[in-house]
Amino acid sequence: QVQLLESGGGSGQAGDSRRLSCAASGPIFRIVATNWYREPPGKERELVAGIPNNGKIYYADSVKGRFTISRDAAKTTMYLQMNSLKPEDTAMYLCAFQGPGVEYDRWGQGIQVTVSS
Repeated sequence: QVQLLESGGGSGQAGDSRRLSCAASGPIFRIVATNWYREPPGKERELVAGIPNNGKIYYADSVKGRFTISRDAAKTTMYLQMNSLKPEDTAMYLCAFQGPGVEYDRWGQGIQVTVSS
């Protein structure tokens, strides 16, 4: 089964930049959207940014103007460029390649990003 592997996480200071990557171990079929989620400590998972196959790129209000999502044409690698990081961006970040149903979804294991003030 194809796996997703995130990289680029770590710890830093407010104002830093960091780039997360999400690489698929092989081709994934029937992708409807590729998304980045995050789970802040003690809070529920939230959608941070997403690229649908048809439609406008989505950003959560909290990251607009600071984060940029992108992916390669083959839809095997996705990125999240995070600039002007804030302590409230501290979370476990997860990537997901999602299909028309949950049975098609592929999730990464998650990677920690910690931002200190």
